[in-house]
Amino acid sequence: MSFLSYLISGISLGSVYALIALGYTMVYGIAKMLNFAHGDVIMVGGFIVFSFVSTLGLNPLFSVLLAVVLCALLGVLIERIAYKPLRSATSLAVLITAIGVSYFLQNVALLIFGSSAKSFKSVVPIGEIHIGTELVISGETVVTIAVSLVIMVALTLFVNRTKTGKAMLAVSEDKGAAQLMGINVNKTISITFAIGSALAAVAGVLLCSAYPSLKPTTGAMPGIKAFTAAVFGGIGSIPGAMIGGVLLGVIENLSKAYLSSQMSDGIVFSVLILVLLIKPTGLLGKKINKKV
Repeated sequence: MSFLSYLISGISLGSVYALIALGYTMVYGIAKMLNFAHGDVIMVGGFIVFSFVSTLGLNPLFSVLLAVVLCALLGVLIERIAYKPLRSATSLAVLITAIGVSYFLQNVALLIFGSSAKSFKSVVPIGEIHIGTELVISGETVVTIAVSLVIMVALTLFVNRTKTGKAMLAVSEDKGAAQLMGINVNKTISITFAIGSALAAVAGVLLCSAYPSLKPTTGAMPGIKAFTAAVFGGIGSIPGAMIGGVLLGVIENLSKAYLSSQMSDGIVFSVLILVLLIKPTGLLGKKINKKV
């Protein structure tokens, strides 16, 4: 396989990380919370589509739409039950709660579906694309990159052009001032969790379509890598999450191809450490000065 094939596959994998990272960066940017259960929503989205397509025989596209809606509702439910009571709690309390929610989702999936990996049938209707004699690009790769770009543009326009998006920006700047201006802070944060969880569902379906295996821990490592991508790009920045995700995917894929498949994760996290040593706020993150 040529360098170009590895590069394109890395961009595709990075696009999945970017979709997940967008959820992390939106929740942190607006609610100032790190939702470490976000990676498990990927797994939930995958199992929803798996159940609807394999068990009930529903249309794959319709199943994906149902998964997006159900995961968005799950995100709102998680925020209301687990995180809303902790708005004024310490970061450690939120972190412990997030880990608890993560294990809860994994164990519910374990009880329902068992521990064995399920074979996930790809929902992408496009076949392989041949360019020249050597370069072959899978339909999953093309769809993943295209969907990620469309979502990135749509999300940017939503945040900057719509009333709800501007409310999100106001809440991220100052919750108290936003509330005084008539913005419903609770509703805005719930919408943020819903959007992030919906994106996680899309990412889960694309990930399982490209790597057709699904089990209760499927979202754990992609979730950690997506959080790394969000920090890499500058957590709180939507373009930063996209850039960080793509770069992370490319570094991981090229590391597997040319250095060591066993050491690829270590190389990815080493690059993150190096970037943060040079620029602690990430690639597109901004330094925030606080008055004391």
